[in-house]
Amino acid sequence: MDSNKQTIMLYLTSLHKGGAERVFVQLAEKFAECGYKSIIVTSFVDKNKGEYELSDNVLRLTLEDELIVQSRLMRNYTRIKKLRALCKQYKPAILISCMQEPNFRAVLATAGLPIKNLVSVCNAADKEYPGILGKIVGKVLMPTAEGCVFQTVEEKVWFPKRLQDKGRIIMNQVNSSFFEHEFNGERHDFVSVGRLNPQKNQALLIRAFNQIKDKTDESLFIYGEGELKENLQALINELGLEERVKLMGTTSDVANAIKGARAFVMSSDYEGLPNALLEALALGLPCICTDCLGGGPAMVINSGENGILVPMGDEDALAQAMLGILADSEKAEALGKAAKISAENFRPEKVFELWRDYVEDILSK
Repeated sequence: MDSNKQTIMLYLTSLHKGGAERVFVQLAEKFAECGYKSIIVTSFVDKNKGEYELSDNVLRLTLEDELIVQSRLMRNYTRIKKLRALCKQYKPAILISCMQEPNFRAVLATAGLPIKNLVSVCNAADKEYPGILGKIVGKVLMPTAEGCVFQTVEEKVWFPKRLQDKGRIIMNQVNSSFFEHEFNGERHDFVSVGRLNPQKNQALLIRAFNQIKDKTDESLFIYGEGELKENLQALINELGLEERVKLMGTTSDVANAIKGARAFVMSSDYEGLPNALLEALALGLPCICTDCLGGGPAMVINSGENGILVPMGDEDALAQAMLGILADSEKAEALGKAAKISAENFRPEKVFELWRDYVEDILSK
């Protein structure tokens, strides 16, 4: 297939700094490097949050120059109409989308047009497609697409067999720089990376750390921003952990910020395939994660071999896992080495080839 004659359009809500957004930016740039005409469309420009930058060989288009406040019905109607106009103008061979609203807009915007649809699932399906409307999108509209990328088996089985049969499981890629970092010093402290929101349940992590505070001199550093920042700081203050637990905000250099930690800890209630976890594995960190809804951590961690899984919401088990890392440095080192080896599956070139093969398979039909 001559990729120079193919235009690939990717559509998502915004380019603010989140996992799904990072995946789509990386995909757009990789497709452009391979000779495709690569276009990213976002619903709006997120002026209040930092956005990922795009290379010059990817065209960035937006449906709205800034977020327009409308009812949900009108918002979707206007965005579908604008997306359809862009599809008619740029004539992509395929439109790739992710998350609930972009997925169903993409399907409806291309109805009757000679454009293939590839939808993707980026989180636990029950959470990403809740209620009656979610089920209509996930079980009725999305199966009309030519393909679907799932991140986990648990996500995939939620959808109708018609979509499962033409879908593929493709994990996220990790930036090559994470594989190049080595750390040979003495490890200190626990780290966590993720948005400060209910999904990530950092309150559970803080309470678990509170259980072990008198048994270690280590501290806990939590990287990320979000709507629960004040609540989490209040919990830290309430437990008297101001000197031991720090909300660090975002960092532009995650690898250097966390590579010397004793362990990476994720306390989520649900996840697709969290990029922060994949990056920690690539750095060779011992990783402790809740075995949460969506099945992401369980897809990449074989508990006791390349990381540790604990029951979702189990504060005691999380605390004991952290103590276990502190008590057995040889075991922790072995977990970290195995983590780095397992992360080879997330190398950009390997993951992109899976995407490219799937896209070309869809286009060839």
